[in-house]
Amino acid sequence: MPLHQQIAARLEQAFSQQGFAEPSVAELKTAADVSLRTLYRHFPSKEAMVIGALEHRHARYLGFLSDGEPPPGKDALRHLFKRLGDWMKNDAPHGCLSMSAFVAFPGHPQIVAAVRHHKQDMVALMARLSGRPDLAQALFLLHEGASAAWPLLGEQAIHAAENAALQLLEGLPS
Repeated sequence: MPLHQQIAARLEQAFSQQGFAEPSVAELKTAADVSLRTLYRHFPSKEAMVIGALEHRHARYLGFLSDGEPPPGKDALRHLFKRLGDWMKNDAPHGCLSMSAFVAFPGHPQIVAAVRHHKQDMVALMARLSGRPDLAQALFLLHEGASAAWPLLGEQAIHAAENAALQLLEGLPS
């Protein structure tokens, strides 16, 4: 893995564990296991570090969700929500890192753009997995709701969202 990606991966972990307000650049340098000069060469500001971490996480999350993905339909949605539960348990116990960044850096154009890109890709994924582009926004909202509710409800949030998604898929004509 190239150094830039290694640093982004380590930044992702640091932000996931500590949030965005806590870690100083010095702490991020330590977490990235590089010199300050190297960190700034790859990510010239804390905001650039956040964006690098978000972009790395986005690619990792999409890859994680697609691993073992069945053909579009009910089984693909079941797979998605199972993978979401696994992700939340192991990689995002405090909730969605993208939305945390959005809240921590309100109005920062590049961070907002990175979060928007991630969420638009999730809508497209919902359209593809369900085979129902007309339901993509509603399925996306169920995914987002489960992610947001995870820190309080855990698996209950995943199961409720999955059940609602399957009902939505079954309840409307194709």
